[in-house]
Amino acid sequence: MKTSPLSDGVEITQLLKRHQSGDPDALHQLIPQVYHELRRLAQYHLKARGGITLQPTDLVHEAYLHLFDGQPIEWQNRAHFFHTIGQQMRWLVVDHARQAAAQKRGGQQAKLSLEEISEAGMSSNINVDLLALEEALSRLEVLYPRVGKVVELRYFVGLNEMQTAEVLELSDRQVRRDWAFAKCWLLDQLQSRSTVVLSA
Repeated sequence: MKTSPLSDGVEITQLLKRHQSGDPDALHQLIPQVYHELRRLAQYHLKARGGITLQPTDLVHEAYLHLFDGQPIEWQNRAHFFHTIGQQMRWLVVDHARQAAAQKRGGQQAKLSLEEISEAGMSSNINVDLLALEEALSRLEVLYPRVGKVVELRYFVGLNEMQTAEVLELSDRQVRRDWAFAKCWLLDQLQSRSTVVLSA
């Protein structure tokens, strides 16, 4: 059975709170507790993103350093931790994609299938520039903040419908509606861009 980012959250939440309170040992205890899940998240982010040489372990380390070497974060619980680090991985992957694109001077940028956006069966043979998707998602988050959070948790953090509803304190039905709306909206936005490539 696939490990849930929300399962067995009490101990992780306690370690996060202890670290936040200045306990130097809490972080050392936290790492082995969350590393497997963080590596799974990193693999999820890097899947099908051609042109990015970053390895899952490197992405985990980069994201971890960004979170714990900067301003202290007031952790709420385990779900908040995985949401935040998943968001950090998203930014890092996009940043690496931008660097790869800049080095290629007209070469192909990182691509991913819109099938990845849906675990609910949306069938599409459209390949999308990762940076174009990021731009579309940024617009979505501004226009429809709640929908943007649903996409972030489902697509970038890898939560399922029930877990997303739990984190956002929404009904499963609302998450399902927001997810369906987001897929249609993103398809419409991306199909109108010249960066979209129709595969055979």
